[in-house]
Amino acid sequence: MHAIAENIPLLVQGIAYTVALTLLGYVLALIVGTVLAVCRVSPIPPLRWAATVYVEIFRNIPLLSLLILIAFGLPDVGLRLPYFWCGVLGLTLSSAAFVCENVRSGINTVPVGHAEAARSIGLGFFGTLRHVVLPQAFRTMIQPLVNVFIGTVIGSALCSAIAVSEITWVTQTLNIQYAQAVIMFLVAGAVYLGMSLGGSALGGALERAVSPDTHGSSRRRNTLDVTAGAQA
Repeated sequence: MHAIAENIPLLVQGIAYTVALTLLGYVLALIVGTVLAVCRVSPIPPLRWAATVYVEIFRNIPLLSLLILIAFGLPDVGLRLPYFWCGVLGLTLSSAAFVCENVRSGINTVPVGHAEAARSIGLGFFGTLRHVVLPQAFRTMIQPLVNVFIGTVIGSALCSAIAVSEITWVTQTLNIQYAQAVIMFLVAGAVYLGMSLGGSALGGALERAVSPDTHGSSRRRNTLDVTAGAQA
């Protein structure tokens, strides 16, 4: 505990880097993954093929290997990025492949008749996706996307391999200095656990908020309560 108390500013900095890596990587993955999912269900074959190739490649490359390739391979082609942004790029590329598959699966849960009805009233491909398909698919995508978020949280720990000063790198450094591996990595584990549980709780709340059954059950309970009050 003495080692922790002496290094609170460094630990806070590591937590801040972990949060920034996770949020930036996840938000960018949501954008890229959604675009890829639209390409995968588009009527244009080259777009479908390109998105499929992307998903198959980045879903099957270990994140650690991808991070090292980005951090030490990009300078060889003349592109130099700070290690922090190399970590964000690696998390984005990897998580986007899983977001794409989750969004595509959600799109496939929408009945075909709904899309046909939208086209029959004059909506094009993108209009059908935006106004009809994606709003309905969103409810089924929440929990899978929460799982991707948790994977991004855990994957951010691998950024320590390319010297990003996130919480795992900080605890490794402090362990070398103080030889207190158990305490240090308990701190790191608590940070990842807290972020994952927070993401799960937020996803559950969002899922309940958009679920039509929740609103229906609430209305039914209110009706019963009013009836009971009137009878009393």
